[in-house]
Amino acid sequence: MANQEDNLFKNVIAHAKEYGFIFPSSEIYDGLSAVYDYGQNGAELKNNIKEYWWKFMTMLHENIVGIDAAIFMHPTTWKASGHVDAFNDPMIDNKDSKKRYRADQLVEGYIEKLEEKIEKEVEKAAKRFDNFDRTMFVSTNARVLEYQRKIDDINEKLKEAMGSGNMEAMKQLIIDLEIADPISGSRNWTDVRQFNLMFSTEMGSVADDANKIYLRPETAQGIFVNFLNVQKTGRMKIPFGIAQIGKAFRNEIVARQFIFRMREFEQMEMQFFVKPGEEMQWYESWKEKRMKWHKALGLGDENYRFHDHLNLAHYANAACDIQFNFPMGFRELEGIHSRTDFDLKSHEKYSGKKLQYFDPEDNQNYIPYVVETSIGLDRMFLAVLSSAYKEEKLPDGSERVVLRIPAPLAPNKVAILPLTKKDGLPEKAMEIMNELKFHVRCFYEEKDAIGKRYRRQDAIGTPYCVTVDHQTLQDNTVTIRHRDTMEQERVVIASLKATLIEACSINNILKKI
Repeated sequence: MANQEDNLFKNVIAHAKEYGFIFPSSEIYDGLSAVYDYGQNGAELKNNIKEYWWKFMTMLHENIVGIDAAIFMHPTTWKASGHVDAFNDPMIDNKDSKKRYRADQLVEGYIEKLEEKIEKEVEKAAKRFDNFDRTMFVSTNARVLEYQRKIDDINEKLKEAMGSGNMEAMKQLIIDLEIADPISGSRNWTDVRQFNLMFSTEMGSVADDANKIYLRPETAQGIFVNFLNVQKTGRMKIPFGIAQIGKAFRNEIVARQFIFRMREFEQMEMQFFVKPGEEMQWYESWKEKRMKWHKALGLGDENYRFHDHLNLAHYANAACDIQFNFPMGFRELEGIHSRTDFDLKSHEKYSGKKLQYFDPEDNQNYIPYVVETSIGLDRMFLAVLSSAYKEEKLPDGSERVVLRIPAPLAPNKVAILPLTKKDGLPEKAMEIMNELKFHVRCFYEEKDAIGKRYRRQDAIGTPYCVTVDHQTLQDNTVTIRHRDTMEQERVVIASLKATLIEACSINNILKKI
């Protein structure tokens, strides 16, 4: 199973490059580790995902507005947010393989294996017994209880080591669990060291500490420092949200798994400001809303699950992830956090400026609490791409690779294909394209046999192909071919625009939420 998943992931990565979705950055110079460029089709898919998120946040919620804050911020911002002092990951190297790892992720990987053992025990029991009661089995089975006790003990030790910054305890935990390097199998580890993840640079003509600034490691702080600007100019009333899409930068210890973990990435974040004491009800509400947003795409409900955080960040009183079943297993796709009033209170302290909201209903000032939803755009891209990638055997014995991307997100909505390059068919095809291109993104191609062109469009993920043939010149009808079913139907040209606009509208997905 693991080899199948590895092969699938490799095929997705190769496909993404071959068909213009993602390229290694500066590839002609042998690339740059964990940095990627989005190609012509990748840029379109990425923009469509942004539009889907942005419309959901700012059009479907009358109390959420969007901003676009600068990447560069005053360096005190990151002192106030805690990033200068606490934005560290525990780093460990294997002396034999010379590979570097995050120490906490090695321990979490060990925990995942124990959880897999529990699931296997549950699956075996479910096959043996009729009317199987999972809860009863888990609470009474000795082997499962042993696994669970071990998981709880490891989590407690991990939480304590991370919370106190005790790197010696972190290494001892790795030694006690006999965790080996996944590549070499060696247990010859270095000490664990803290590694700050922020990129720094200098602003101005002189490079010294006085001019030191940072590339932002998250977009959230741009929202917090603009809280009062937006609230006053927009006359916003609590509860309200501020949304933003933007680049962030982290000097990751281990950046791998394609675009899942990169050093330059893009976030789609929304900070929702609420009355103190009401944060938990809004936390639960946004968990539900965000899960509905994901499932509305139709990538498979079974591919999503919530995962509660056992080790909370210093600013949070509740946190969970929406995990997606990527080719490498369930991993974080989106984080939902109750951030309390930490951020605004801290910025108020460091700036000396009041960041409070006057509530006319209660006739009092207070610092709002915040519920955050934060999704990695690149991870969302990978979720769509990997779930859409299918290798299919067809009834006639042939094979095809198809990207079943939801039509509203597809890079091109329709391909206009003249059957031949003569007899006036290209001219008629261009006439149709010139009418449609103002409403849906079109692609024109006249090279190669029509079957080969269909296969190329399948591989790009184009949901519809319109074929212009000799009959078109006689009765103004064309053939529409559907990507997913490969079925073809004859329609009049006059109906194309309305049909394609309706089928490819993002609003169709939004209405499901």
